[in-house]
This record gives sequence, C-alpha cells and structure tokens, in this order.
Amino acid sequence: MPAKKITTACLRARKNSGERIIMLTAYDATFAKLLDDSGVDVLLVGDSLGMVIQGHQNTIPVTVEDIIYHTKCVARGPKRAHIMADMPFMSYQASIDHAMINAGRCLKEGGAESVKLEGGEELLETVSALTSSGIPVCAHIGLRPQTIHQMGGYKIQGKTSYSADKLISEAKMFEEAGAFMLLLEGIVAEIAFEITKSVNIPTVGISSGSGCDGQVLVIYDLLGMDKDFNPRYVKKYANLHETITGAVKNYISDVKEGEFPSEEHSFHRELQVIRSAKCNL
Repeated sequence: MPAKKITTACLRARKNSGERIIMLTAYDATFAKLLDDSGVDVLLVGDSLGMVIQGHQNTIPVTVEDIIYHTKCVARGPKRAHIMADMPFMSYQASIDHAMINAGRCLKEGGAESVKLEGGEELLETVSALTSSGIPVCAHIGLRPQTIHQMGGYKIQGKTSYSADKLISEAKMFEEAGAFMLLLEGIVAEIAFEITKSVNIPTVGISSGSGCDGQVLVIYDLLGMDKDFNPRYVKKYANLHETITGAVKNYISDVKEGEFPSEEHSFHRELQVIRSAKCNL
C-alpha cells in the first residue's frame, strides 16, 4: 500500500496529535529519495545550498533560479514527503507582487508544495497575500541567516524580555496572516517553547531546544560531512567525512597499485561476442 502523502493539512494536524514533525534539507533527487524512504516528513530545499553545495560563506548569494533548479531535482525523488522551497534573499522583500511571482515559480516550475520565508512584522501583508492566493507559507523567525549583516552575525535570539515578547508577537501575527507553520531558528529554548504553546500552528525548531513541534537539520551536518563544522546545536549521527575520504583513499591506492579495475570489473572481447550472439537469437 503506497505511503500517505504529507500535506500542509497533515502537518497542521500534528499540532494536536502530538506526533513530532521531522524535517531535513535536501538538494538533489538521490538524497530526496533516501530521506523519503527513511520516513522524513518535510524536505526543505534550503538556501543553505549556497554554503553546502555552492561553497559560499553565507546564504545571501543564492538566487531564485538556484532554488527552482534544486527543488525540481528534489521533487522528482519522493512519494511521501512534503516539498518546501526556501525563498532566497531579495526574492520577496521588494514588493508583494515580486514575492508572489517568485513564490509562484517555486510551485509551478520547481514542484514545491509550500515556501518558507524569513522575516518579521514587515512581512505580514506579504504572507497574507501569498496564502490568500493559495501558496502555503512557513514563516521563519528568530535567527534569520539572510539578515546576518544587520544582526551582526549568527546570534541567539530571545535573550531579553523585549526580544522574547517580540518573537512571541511575531509568531501570533504570522498565524493570523495565514502561515501554516513556523520555523524557529536560534531562539532560546524557553521562548521557543512559549511560542509553540501560544500558537495553533506547528513549530519546527533548529537550535531552539526540544519544546517545538518538530525539528530540522541540514542533512550534511547530520551526516557529519564537514569535520570542521561542529556547532553546539548539531548532533552528528554519522561520520561520512571519514567514511567518504577513506573510501576515496582506498580507490586511489587501488588505481596506483594496479588493483583496480580487476578482472571482476573488466570486459573482454569474447564476452562481448557471446552477448551479441545471444541478443541476435
């Protein structure tokens, strides 16, 4: 029996059922299928691709075309998981019309089933317009990587009473504007829990404690692919840096020593002749 497709309605229902939402980033069809087969609920085509795929220092250089391309790749793999596209820097801030066009492209061209955008009170009208037009929106509050230059770096949010109250207020306003989900990044655990209790839509956290309705990580971080990236909020469930470099070193050694390709991995003329004869029968 085919797995039930995860929709925005399914995700919203998790708020009441208490079942945690599992979200991971994905950037290509192979990883998307692997994560879908593993039971991940939401695949986020994150603008984090600017760092882990493109090699930039931050997410700011990522374009709408980048997101659409990678969303297309991801959307070809899964049968169950919900596909969410990240709206990159300056793809939605200029105007509501600009946001509408780019979000629509993510769905129409990319195959996304919802979009995520970073912001605060200034984006309420944009979120309302998008959701009124049938575009599901996940609002991203707290630490917002697209505004690191304004924030002065990657700083944990909600430490002061003013900051905490502002975040709680933003969460409620985004719910009223029609957002179906909130992503809480870099918020002190107590405030993230308070936000989660104060809204009727699910929250997914990253570096925001365990009190959210779900969690998200960058898949490359979870798999331990960068040995030098070890932030406190990441738990590495594998050490693929060591596994991959070890496998490649073994390949290099085998090639240099003439051990690869062996007879097992080689083709010979007589075998080709036999196969051609069989094909002609």
